[in-house]
Amino acid sequence: MIRKITLSLTNCFLFLSVFFVVNSKMQAQTIVPQTLDGLEKLCAGNNFNEFFATFSYIDFPAGTTFVIELSDSQGNFTTPIATTKLLATDVSATSQTIKFAVPTTLVGADTYSFRVKSSLASAQPSARFKNTLGNTSFPVYFKEYEGSFVINNKNDTALICAGGSLTLSINNDTPTDISSSPVNYSKIKYKWYKDDVAIAGQSSKELVITTPGKYYAEIDYGLCSDVNFSSNRVNVTTSGSGGSAVSITSSLGNPYCAGVDGTVLTATQGNHYVWKKDGVAFGGDTRTVNAKESGVYTVAVDFGGCSSTGTIDLKSNSFNASIDVADEFELKEGETLSVTVTTDAASPTFEWYLNNNLISTATTESFSVNAIGTYKVKISQVSGCLSSREFSFKAKGEVGPATAIPNIINLSGTSPYWNIPDVYKNASTKVMIISSNGDMVLDVSDYQGDWPQTSIDFKNVNPVYYYVIQSDTGEKKGSITVIR
Repeated sequence: MIRKITLSLTNCFLFLSVFFVVNSKMQAQTIVPQTLDGLEKLCAGNNFNEFFATFSYIDFPAGTTFVIELSDSQGNFTTPIATTKLLATDVSATSQTIKFAVPTTLVGADTYSFRVKSSLASAQPSARFKNTLGNTSFPVYFKEYEGSFVINNKNDTALICAGGSLTLSINNDTPTDISSSPVNYSKIKYKWYKDDVAIAGQSSKELVITTPGKYYAEIDYGLCSDVNFSSNRVNVTTSGSGGSAVSITSSLGNPYCAGVDGTVLTATQGNHYVWKKDGVAFGGDTRTVNAKESGVYTVAVDFGGCSSTGTIDLKSNSFNASIDVADEFELKEGETLSVTVTTDAASPTFEWYLNNNLISTATTESFSVNAIGTYKVKISQVSGCLSSREFSFKAKGEVGPATAIPNIINLSGTSPYWNIPDVYKNASTKVMIISSNGDMVLDVSDYQGDWPQTSIDFKNVNPVYYYVIQSDTGEKKGSITVIR
């Protein structure tokens, strides 16, 4: 039996109205991302970390906030990473732009995505943004370290023995200065190269090599990598199967003429060095050391899987000298102490100083000390091995009354300076000297007994000066007559 179904015009209109309302709700609260303008990848760092994402939307109420969400490193939004939020105050606008930054703690990868999500629970997030290549998955990195770095202790050459191995490592000489080396950033990985070809599977701060070649490292920021963020190039060559013979040379020869700076000992080139002097550790892990004394010097050189040791019995052809006075001693008022130098120097010369001022009349091995102060004697060997030695000592004076302050300076004597007791030689004591014309010729604290330092104009009479000493114990005044 056939039934006839009649659909009235009123029912048809009602059906279309319901469909339109449902369809309108399906189209509401929509977020549409726009293509990232001029961006193929997000390569952020301490010097640059500012990006913009533009999107359009419809039917969102005032007070809605939007947020950029980054996926995980695999492109999944199961646990998205939220960045900068934007409060939409003008809901009549057709689009919005969010300025955002790549999180500094982000672990970089080449497969990140990001989208826009609103604060409305009922609204769906946007589709994924596309870069200028039309990809919804692209590199995102925060580059913690941007710059070059060094490997192999800044040495551009290294040796390796046949059948041996050598470890190249990234230097970190000042670990307390975080920005001084990429090693101080735990998330950074590396790419190692041999002869400009990447070595597969090597991403740590060290590389163990067994074959010669030219090696270097580069920070691995994926598709954000930069050749400028790489190390020096190290040319590794072979040194033979059993290690090379090690020799040590002295820059001043052997025997050498000893001086203040000594002689420089240089070992055969290798990778690492262990120095000893007379069997005791000496110097550091360097090819050269500075030797200032005679002795037996040895160095063990690592050639990369094999090592060898060299020795030099270093001799000095300089001279010996000694002085018969203590480093410090008391000199009472009116007392004199004879100081003598003993030396085997060839044709020696002697120079005596008081408070760093040369005493021109003292030129022999002995000197009579009759004034307090700091003394120095310099002995020089002027034939054969030209060298010199110095000894210093200090004569300390007792604290005495004002009459202990000298009032005569003999410029041609053994102490041609105005010296005062040590009690007045300190930073809290001020010393002033005034000429007979009223000119201030000296105004110092911590006076060291070295006036006058310039020539005195005698004219027709011995000049007279006046002193004022201001200390914690009071003020001293008096006159000084300069004679010659």
